[in-house]
Amino acid sequence: MEPIRILFVCHGNICRSTMAQCVMQHMVDERGLSDRFVIDSSATTNEEIGNPIYPPARRKLNAEGVPVVPHRARRIRADEADAWDYIVCMDEENIWHLQRILGAHNMGKVTKLLEHAGVHRDVADPWYTGDFDATYRDVVDGCSALLDSLVG
Repeated sequence: MEPIRILFVCHGNICRSTMAQCVMQHMVDERGLSDRFVIDSSATTNEEIGNPIYPPARRKLNAEGVPVVPHRARRIRADEADAWDYIVCMDEENIWHLQRILGAHNMGKVTKLLEHAGVHRDVADPWYTGDFDATYRDVVDGCSALLDSLVG
């Protein structure tokens, strides 16, 4: 069985998408499903390329007992659209950027994370709010719902 491939995407790939990658990997590992998933994250911009997870995001994950995966920010490439089963972004701006990067024909696999939890809003952006607790709650809600929809 081929693994389910999930790519989380946000603006810079140092806060929200990386938190989602870590949370989803932790959830998958805790359920003993690691061999059934490939999980990664990326940015829609070049601003943070090569940078590690933002320190306050790392602190929040550590405080919640979520292991931080080895990570350096990277930008999604147009040629990798076919490599992912799910491209899960954090907000409307990400969708706009992804349409430019991936092309309209690849947007069928793009969703917003909180849509999986039945919530039609963006994941709180801690870069602007400084509220990593709210972002963490959004990420957990979205990742839990997505994982449940994939494995029951």
